[in-house]
Amino acid sequence: MVTSHEDAKKAYADFEKKVKRTIYIDHLSPQVTSSVLKAALAQCANVVDVEFIVNYTIPYDIPSAALVELDDEIQAKAALDLMNDFPFIIGGMPRPVRATCAKPDMFRERPPRPDIKKEFRWVKQEDGTEYEGMKKLRILAKRQEAENMALIKNQLEEEKELAKQQQELLDGNYKKYDMLENVVQNGNMKSLAQHYGVSLADEF
Repeated sequence: MVTSHEDAKKAYADFEKKVKRTIYIDHLSPQVTSSVLKAALAQCANVVDVEFIVNYTIPYDIPSAALVELDDEIQAKAALDLMNDFPFIIGGMPRPVRATCAKPDMFRERPPRPDIKKEFRWVKQEDGTEYEGMKKLRILAKRQEAENMALIKNQLEEEKELAKQQQELLDGNYKKYDMLENVVQNGNMKSLAQHYGVSLADEF
């Protein structure tokens, strides 16, 4: 007869297999959807499930992250190699995404680990040294939060500048193609070809 402990061990073993075939991707645009991720990774993997991770603790609309489950570990490695070996842009962001192996703690819903017992209790002022330690940790957490906000603000400013540069580059390329198209359509291409003795294809 299968016991609840054996069921728990099996559930966690299945979860560990899921973790191994899942990758964590960040620097995603908030406009990226599951369909966009599936299309982006279709060349090397089949996306089984996508869980977006939203940071509700900050007031900025910054690129989000996602846990992307694939068919197996082989596909997970192929996807990681693809995104880490070359600049891989998803959803038009002006910077490449980052990808790493998923970790168990990244999952919002995960089964409890067998054979581990957790206990919780409130730390009161009369606990002395332990209370003072927790107080210091709280102050440190606030300081880290302020530093994190400053880094995020700087990140957004850099991203805005990158987006501006990307748009200027796209506009410049568009003007070049538009100029070439006009040259072809108004017949100047043939005149230039005759002047410089260049042979053109029949369609020109």
